[in-house]
Amino acid sequence: MPSSETACTLIGASLIALLLAGYLGQHLLPAPKPKIIGLDLGTTYSCVGIYHAISGLVEIIPAQRNRSCLPSIVSFLSNGTILLGYDAFDYLEINPKYTIYDAKRFIGKEFSSESIEKIQKDYPFELLRKDNGLVEFVISENGTSIRPEQIGSLLLKHLKELVEKYLNVPKIKLCVLSVPAEFDDKQRQSTKQAAELIQLKVERIISEPTAAALAYGFHKMENVRYVLVIDIGGGTTDVSLLSVQNGMFSTQAMAGNNRLGGQDFNQNLLNYILTLIDNKTERVNPILLQHLRIEIEKCKIDLSTVDQCVIDSKWIITREKFEEINHDLFKKILEPLDRIFAYINSDINDNDDDISNRLTVNNIDEIVLVGGSTRMLKIRQIIEDYFGKKPNIQIDPDVAVTHGVSIQAGILGGVWPLNVSATEVRTAVEKIHIET
Repeated sequence: MPSSETACTLIGASLIALLLAGYLGQHLLPAPKPKIIGLDLGTTYSCVGIYHAISGLVEIIPAQRNRSCLPSIVSFLSNGTILLGYDAFDYLEINPKYTIYDAKRFIGKEFSSESIEKIQKDYPFELLRKDNGLVEFVISENGTSIRPEQIGSLLLKHLKELVEKYLNVPKIKLCVLSVPAEFDDKQRQSTKQAAELIQLKVERIISEPTAAALAYGFHKMENVRYVLVIDIGGGTTDVSLLSVQNGMFSTQAMAGNNRLGGQDFNQNLLNYILTLIDNKTERVNPILLQHLRIEIEKCKIDLSTVDQCVIDSKWIITREKFEEINHDLFKKILEPLDRIFAYINSDINDNDDDISNRLTVNNIDEIVLVGGSTRMLKIRQIIEDYFGKKPNIQIDPDVAVTHGVSIQAGILGGVWPLNVSATEVRTAVEKIHIET
């Protein structure tokens, strides 16, 4: 029978061998392929990402036309063809009645007849209100309709298949899904159904602001208490104040404008260009309008890195001119920020003791920019001036949320290197809606 000293030696040798085997396995054997994907089904754009074991790197899979994300647009053609993303975007003016966008605005949400009549004026395709108050979209001349979840499932299916092809695996079955922080249980469940329609099991749903904060690893930083996430996408502006304690995120306040986003900046520039067109010599038709929309989107993106751009080889637009055309929209960016601080301090009285407890811009430890529209230099300058410090832009704002849900997918998958798990504590805070 071995002595206790011999037994300890054997145990120690076994542990060293185990550690050595693990080390060699990590460095010499191929890394296991991700089994859980991170999905961001956005109002305007949708993306997918994966977390790589061993390297700990997040990879965003190019969605279409070598771009990180694809437009959340689906077009139904009369010959039965279904187009997605940029392919569908090309048909916005050519096939407006059956090209569906903004589906996420309607998912799991009930509307009155009066509200649908009002909203219908904003869309060229027909909104069909069902008896339960939910909305469907008419996608053919014979009145065939489709639910928002089905639109979402078509986009998610495309993203899922991209990963399967990229990883060379037969089937991805698990995902982590992001949703807006304001989504209630019914909206979250409907978003989950979009994934389940394509046989994707949703392992976890996390809010978009939490995902963005998770991407920066704030849950692991002891000196971070308050994080402000500013999300300006194609159609909406949302600001969320998060509290971070012991790896837990909780939403303290939300404010936003559901009608303020990159599309509005584009529309103002389009309206300006249309005033420059001589209608006597050049007829404005759907094909020209679609061409101008594509040119304007490219111009807006270019102005984030250069001082001027040329639209249709005819009109020079300087950054200064773009900012002048959109002066009123830039001013509106600050309103959700003001409303957040007003809300969070609303219960504090004006006596000396309470004033010291007021939350100010100086209490915000980190500011995160999310959404492609935050690439605009004017928006970044407005936010920097407001807080007196630069916001976080190290992670591409277009994919910050996707980055975060991919990390969460890696955590749930238990892959090496193991990350500190983050927890989201849902609160009863309601979003402050700023009407336009």
